[in-house]
Amino acid sequence: MPLRTTASYNALLAGYFRTRLPDAALGLFRRMPSRDLASYNALISGLSLRRQTLPDAAAALTSIPFPPSVVSFTSLLRGYVRHGLLAGAVRLFQQMPERNHVSYTVLLGGLLDAGRVNEARRLFDEMPDKDVVARTAMLSGYCQAGRVAEARDLFDEMPKRNVVSWTAMISGYAQNGKVNLARKLFEVMPERNEVSWTAMLVGYIQAGHIEDAEELFNAMPEHPVAACNFMMVGFGQRGMVDASKAVFEKMQERDDGTWSAMIKAYEQNEFLMEALSTFREMLWRGVRPNYPSVISILTVCAALAVLDYGREVHAGMLRCSFDMDVFAVSALITMYIKCGNLDKAKRVFHMFEPKDVVMWNSMITGYAQHGLGEEALGIFHDMRLSGMVPDGITYIGALTACSYTGKVKEGRDIFNSMTMNCAIQPGAEHYSCMVDLLGRAGLVEEALDLINNMPVEPDAVIWGALMGACRMHRNAEIAELAANKLLELEPGNAGPYVLLSHIYTSIGRWDDASKMRKFISSRNLNKSPGCSWIEYDKRVHLFTSGDVLAHPEHATILKILEKLDGLLMESGYSADGSFVLHDIDEEQKAHSLRYHSERQAVAYGLLKIPEGMPIRVMKNLRVCGDCHSAIKLIAKITAREIILRDANRFHHFKDGFCSCRDYW
Repeated sequence: MPLRTTASYNALLAGYFRTRLPDAALGLFRRMPSRDLASYNALISGLSLRRQTLPDAAAALTSIPFPPSVVSFTSLLRGYVRHGLLAGAVRLFQQMPERNHVSYTVLLGGLLDAGRVNEARRLFDEMPDKDVVARTAMLSGYCQAGRVAEARDLFDEMPKRNVVSWTAMISGYAQNGKVNLARKLFEVMPERNEVSWTAMLVGYIQAGHIEDAEELFNAMPEHPVAACNFMMVGFGQRGMVDASKAVFEKMQERDDGTWSAMIKAYEQNEFLMEALSTFREMLWRGVRPNYPSVISILTVCAALAVLDYGREVHAGMLRCSFDMDVFAVSALITMYIKCGNLDKAKRVFHMFEPKDVVMWNSMITGYAQHGLGEEALGIFHDMRLSGMVPDGITYIGALTACSYTGKVKEGRDIFNSMTMNCAIQPGAEHYSCMVDLLGRAGLVEEALDLINNMPVEPDAVIWGALMGACRMHRNAEIAELAANKLLELEPGNAGPYVLLSHIYTSIGRWDDASKMRKFISSRNLNKSPGCSWIEYDKRVHLFTSGDVLAHPEHATILKILEKLDGLLMESGYSADGSFVLHDIDEEQKAHSLRYHSERQAVAYGLLKIPEGMPIRVMKNLRVCGDCHSAIKLIAKITAREIILRDANRFHHFKDGFCSCRDYW
């Protein structure tokens, strides 16, 4: 520029601050040949953008060589409010020699954001000029505090309303569960914009009125991105994945919230592979992930146990600085735990401060699921020493740790301490843990007695825990009782009767086992097929029990299974026919067991996973007892570490041993 005026310097100074170049801004300010009040105001406003430079902003205010204006004070006031330093904001406001409407509105907003509604109302009453912005802010503050009647009184008193005022009142009704009043007000609005339509739509979605939301969505003159995103979330919450996908595919414009909503809809409805592919497509299109999409995809990685992809997501979190968010880090810890990499979960856990209760719970539960009861209880002890108050989930993790490691005394002590030390009333989940603890330890009758005398109504999980104990200790009498209770609670679930059939088979009651199979068939009960999967080359390979031919490399897998059979026999392995439901000869039983899904997945892992790396297998059901014995020997024979995650816990097989110490 041939001629640089003070105004041009001021514009550049403000521009540096807006583009987050504070050092360049300060350097320019020092080089300015002359400065006016606007120069100092730009400096104060820029330094107020960051909390750490607020003291510099305050110092700049006192250094102005001429009387500061109301704009100077208000710029600093806005900085205090922006960073939640309300004590400093109120103090500065009281010191201001002059206040204008903006000063009042800035402090009013700060008080309302902090939930200090009564103080905000006193300031509102002091305002010499209450325009529609201030009145709408006060109205919204009342709504956020649940004081809808006072908000409506203020709305009715407003001498002038705009579309923002109407929308604020509609949103207030909706977020406080008064969706019918919101709709009545919506219908009499003199004008509507896309924010008004979206506010009403969100109200219906939050109230669970998805049909009304869909009808309103279809009636909208335009479909802005925000409205489409909310509609996708609503459909996803109701399990309407196809409807959510239809909205997604019709959108001409998408933002990060759009991708996040679609990924969430897939994730919460267990369309896990679709969630993964959508996340990949989002990255391929150059869309930066947001917190919700990262948390959703970590949940998917945890469910599928796709460790390699989970590591990639972790690397992306570091690049996007998401590794400082407590919710994202909690999801990351859970992902590593459920993928069987407990060491990495520990490293992330110990590096992050401050820890919240969710993070502590993740580690306690993680240690428990990996059969490390002592370590889980150690974390439980450390948590209490840190001053963090355990919640109900904490106690579930601690009791699970006791159950999986046979620590009956410690489990009883922890259960009794809930009401004594933390005033947490045990719920059905805690009683389920105690039933599991007692049942696993062989105290099946005591577990039944606990069920009969506990103050909460036993649910399917509690009876299921007792059923599992009966399977372990071959108690057919109590198993029949538990199975009948489960039929009452879950009439379409075949699981209890399959388990009862297993118990009959294990004790040689073949006729009863046969009758049970016929009963299952006659009732059309649903039995989840046993399936296992393994991640290789960023793909999930699925195996179903008895259906080895479904995999494209089935011929090679069959050869490995046959080779393993020979090696197992040489090592003294003998198939345990009690895990086969049918009354067939021993050779047929061994043949049936060979093709269980977990063995197929292990065989594929031996084929593909390089030596020196653990083979990680996931199964949707509890691992078969015979397969558990076989995989221990396979790990020894092949000198490989095999990590199997079943429906309940982890089994780390190495050198012929399992981390569960056969107590599972």
